[in-house]
Amino acid sequence: MGKEIINNKIKSVAVNIRKIREHLNYTQEYLAMKLNISQNAYSKIELGYTKITLERLYQIAQVLEVDLIELIKADDAEVLQLVGSSSVSA
Repeated sequence: MGKEIINNKIKSVAVNIRKIREHLNYTQEYLAMKLNISQNAYSKIELGYTKITLERLYQIAQVLEVDLIELIKADDAEVLQLVGSSSVSA
C-alpha cells in the first residue's frame, strides 16, 4: 500500500472514532478521562495528528463499545450502524 492510502485509512479510523463518540453524546473530555490522557491529546487523535498504538485503539474501542476490527474496516456509511450492534469482550 502507498503512504497516501495508509494515511487515508488512518484518517478514516479517526473520523469513525469522532462520529461514534458524537453519536453516543460523549465529550472529548470524557474519552480523554477514560483513556487517562489530556483532552488536547485526545483531540489530536481525532484530528489524525497523533499516530495511535494498537493498544490505544483497543482502549478507544472498549470505551465506545464497538469491536476493534469493525472500527478499523468501517467506512462513513457503516460506522454509526456499529454503535450498539457490537460488544467488546475483555
